[in-house]
Amino acid sequence: IGGLLRLGIPDFKLDKDIVQRRVDQMAAEGVTFRTGVHVGGDELPADRLVNEFDAVVLSGGSTVPRDLQVPGRELQGVHYAMEFLVQQNKINAGETIPTGKRISAEGKRVVILGGGDTGSDCLGTSHRQGAEAVYQYELLTEPPTERASDNPWPYWPVVLRTSLSQEEGVIPGFGIMTTHLSGNSGHVKKLHAVKVQWGAPDESGRPQMQKIEGSEFDVEVDLVLLSMGFLCPEPTGLLAELGVKLDAHGNVSNDDDKMTSVPGVFVAGDMARGQSLVVWAIAEGREAARGVDQYLMGQTSLPRVLAGALPRA
Repeated sequence: IGGLLRLGIPDFKLDKDIVQRRVDQMAAEGVTFRTGVHVGGDELPADRLVNEFDAVVLSGGSTVPRDLQVPGRELQGVHYAMEFLVQQNKINAGETIPTGKRISAEGKRVVILGGGDTGSDCLGTSHRQGAEAVYQYELLTEPPTERASDNPWPYWPVVLRTSLSQEEGVIPGFGIMTTHLSGNSGHVKKLHAVKVQWGAPDESGRPQMQKIEGSEFDVEVDLVLLSMGFLCPEPTGLLAELGVKLDAHGNVSNDDDKMTSVPGVFVAGDMARGQSLVVWAIAEGREAARGVDQYLMGQTSLPRVLAGALPRA
């Protein structure tokens, strides 16, 4: 129990005793936890869920990862970041992983694609597993060291930051696009890339990316970790059965009380907001709890948490 807090965030970043303490507290307060249940489908169909409970809160996260659609993606040694991080957290918790399924950076040259928090988690984990060298490549250009004029307070400052994992050692790269992967005997051996630059936005408002002529390069690699973010919640299964409306990004649409298009069904966290941070998931959970209280009791004394929150830039 604990979701990404338990299995996604490394121990060096979040002590799991803190998570367990909260789980124990909720259990003592009367929360019943059931694991290994496939919600949506024959085991627990959506209509039964809605009919048996007065309110339902969806908090399944944003689970569809952004993939690397290049030749060589199918080679062994190319993994999603969450495969890597979840496995290490399970090992830390005492679970034994069969040798053939073990994803290890020990003694390997590792390339992490993606410069966000998850990428930093992969970086720190690779160091602790004993990687020979770790590269971290980001498609976007290097952020400025100071806040730009079009990024004013109180919005989150888009500036260059160095994570603790990066301070431990990394070979960084900005404005780098992977073109293909090559290997030997079915295993990845090289990552081929080109440097890019970003130009003025087009009619849709999106900046235009251009390859820099003559900037192609390759790097020897044994392990490639895809940390390029998540697109949306899984649209099939439970969400499709419930019939909840999705927004343009594939997230679950909801009102100010976190209720979806289906009465009595609420949503919180990344499933509603899109991939974000733990603090936002906690805030969304509290807002959903307020909405449920209002829905069931006709009134609520719980405070609004997200009122006045800035829109996502």
